[in-house]
Amino acid sequence: MAEIRALFWDVGGVLLSNAWDHHERAQALEQFHLDAAEFQARHEMLVSPFERGKITLDEYLDRTVFYKPRTFSREAFRDAMFALSQPFPDVLDFAGKLAASGRWLMGTINNESRELNNFRIGRFGLREIFRIFLSSCYVGLRKPERDIYRLALETTQMAAEACCFIDDRPVNLECAAQLGMKTIQMQNRQQLAADLEKLGVSL
Repeated sequence: MAEIRALFWDVGGVLLSNAWDHHERAQALEQFHLDAAEFQARHEMLVSPFERGKITLDEYLDRTVFYKPRTFSREAFRDAMFALSQPFPDVLDFAGKLAASGRWLMGTINNESRELNNFRIGRFGLREIFRIFLSSCYVGLRKPERDIYRLALETTQMAAEACCFIDDRPVNLECAAQLGMKTIQMQNRQQLAADLEKLGVSL
């Protein structure tokens, strides 16, 4: 088995809570008393360009929320969106220790809109853990598209068999595995550490 030299991580659902997935959207819709079906129909049309960095957060909100007068402000809704992000401290600590060892290149492969992604990177200290951020909003590709995993390999010049990708969703692991990367479906910190140890990655 090839030695693992690079660890690529999903962010939402692995290191942090999801930023703007269905659960988070449902909380915001309930808080601001928005019609869920109406919002979801608009969201589905915009989520791809939003997460690919083709439209800004303000443009997204213009077309999903503020296309008609509201009793709340744009700032209040934005603040609520950002406040939904929460850390998984035990996993962040584990990833930080792996990074501090200097033994593996640490990067992310994640789907996120630019403003939320930038906020989460800064708020939760991800710059101190990861050397490269292959975020959908930066590269214009989204998981589970094959090319985002290929870009990770080509950008880092790592052989696929020397890389491990960690994600909580099986569908996001499939193309990575087909390209030859090792994959781990994240369930909890203990399971993750045990599965990494099987690949020779341990503190």
